[in-house]
Amino acid sequence: MPLVTSKEMFEKAYKGGYAIGAFNVNNMEIIQGITEAAKELNAPLILQVSAGARKYANHTYLVKLVEAAIEETGLPICLHLDHGDSFELCKSCIDGGFTSVMIDGSHLDYEENVALTKKVVEYAHAHGAVVEGELGRLAGIEDDVNVSAEDASYTNPAQVQDFVERTGVDSLAIAIGTSHGAYKFKPGQKPQLRFDILEEVEKRLPGFPIVLHGASSVVPEYVETINANGGSMPDAVGIPEDMLRQAASMAVCKINIDSDLRLAMTAGIRKYMNENPSHFDPRQYLKPARQNIKDLVSHKITKVLGCENKA
Repeated sequence: MPLVTSKEMFEKAYKGGYAIGAFNVNNMEIIQGITEAAKELNAPLILQVSAGARKYANHTYLVKLVEAAIEETGLPICLHLDHGDSFELCKSCIDGGFTSVMIDGSHLDYEENVALTKKVVEYAHAHGAVVEGELGRLAGIEDDVNVSAEDASYTNPAQVQDFVERTGVDSLAIAIGTSHGAYKFKPGQKPQLRFDILEEVEKRLPGFPIVLHGASSVVPEYVETINANGGSMPDAVGIPEDMLRQAASMAVCKINIDSDLRLAMTAGIRKYMNENPSHFDPRQYLKPARQNIKDLVSHKITKVLGCENKA
């Protein structure tokens, strides 16, 4: 089975009231952990690559690792560029085999965002790929994305129909209260997603797939493990999983997960190295890290996304 686009995935997810997990990948062990979990649960997958991951691991290596995962699992997998910030980057990924790209023009003024997004859509559609656009800005830090709380903004529902019609995008990332990175909210601060905005967007774009970025839950178990084994992460509060499940039952068809994967992997490595300080074989300390990734993804698929047995 070749790489697929997200078009059919999203159509099924919207009708079925569930979401597809879009998991950020950086190396072989992360890809293995994610895809092993999805295979066991027969879940569709979006594996996404940030510009930073592409620089770190090399475009060709990542594409070949994902192709190997398809051969190994037989699952429908979409390979997606996360937070592309230029036409040139999106074009390079499409030319290099990606089946989906995100063009993030949310930092531009509205008309500039429309023009850039439309340009990417025209190229992508001519080459069999799909495009995710973005309206509104999430706070937080993730790879090359760095938006202060002061510069963050909710999506304006009054703009969504015009944006989709003028650009031709296939899905739309909106800002309703999620944020990038592990440090989303301070202890005692209550996370709250703006479901009123999501409902209004759904009314204006019936049947259209919506995307949530910054949706990691900052699993306390992994933070505690990291701190118990030499780490010094401050307390952090992520997005409650019941809120994410509610969003998945509505118009949200794609939920991005990155920080939780990093925490799971780091927790596994720190614990192993603390218990085995004289070991230096990467295969040994990466094994529990990969298992943590698999366990986390299994949990997300069954308890948050609801996409098991939907491949």
